[in-house]
Amino acid sequence: MSTRKSSFFNMVSTLVLVTGGAALALGFVYQWTKEPIAQAKIEKQMRAIRSVTGEYTNDPLSEAYQVARDKGEGQRFRHKEPTNEEQAKGEKKSEEVLTFYPAKLTNDQQITAISAYSDNGYSGRIELMVGIDENGAVRNIEVVSHLETPGLGSKIKDQDFIEQFIGKTADDFDMRVTNDGGEVDGISGATISSRAFCEAVQQALDAFNETKDEKRNNLSGNLN
Repeated sequence: MSTRKSSFFNMVSTLVLVTGGAALALGFVYQWTKEPIAQAKIEKQMRAIRSVTGEYTNDPLSEAYQVARDKGEGQRFRHKEPTNEEQAKGEKKSEEVLTFYPAKLTNDQQITAISAYSDNGYSGRIELMVGIDENGAVRNIEVVSHLETPGLGSKIKDQDFIEQFIGKTADDFDMRVTNDGGEVDGISGATISSRAFCEAVQQALDAFNETKDEKRNNLSGNLN
């Protein structure tokens, strides 16, 4: 009987030591990689912003602000007030939140880079950075992330497809694929991906146009 108790104790002790050691190792790796991962994320944002705005003279990240729209029908975009982390998590379920990065160019022109998205891609969320000038025209678009099919939906990153949107505004161009009655030539065999891309661009333009006359609140302290 004592041998059985001893064996059980040894097994439990070994299991505790192994799991405890693994937890400590994971905690160390997390702390060691957290800062480089955060820095890489910032650098990725900056590259995406620069790709749709050109060279700027300010710091768009520090001047960033957010706008939101309730997912209910007929709700307009509005400036989003700062919230704590717990509130923000709850709001994500009922709000569409976009981040605006104002970029000031050397010629005193301002281009706004907007982080927009659509959850209706063939394989899930498509995230874009959309550059919009002061007249509400698309300057450039960068695909930040997607999970679309290689060789089909992945062609949303091709410049030939993106070029259709450059210089267009929401007033002079129907940002829907031709299959839906719009003016965008969708990617052959990837209508769903094309449609989601259009949806994200339209979302950015709607947010820009509906908030351009409102006061820009600087919410940079809540975005990093």
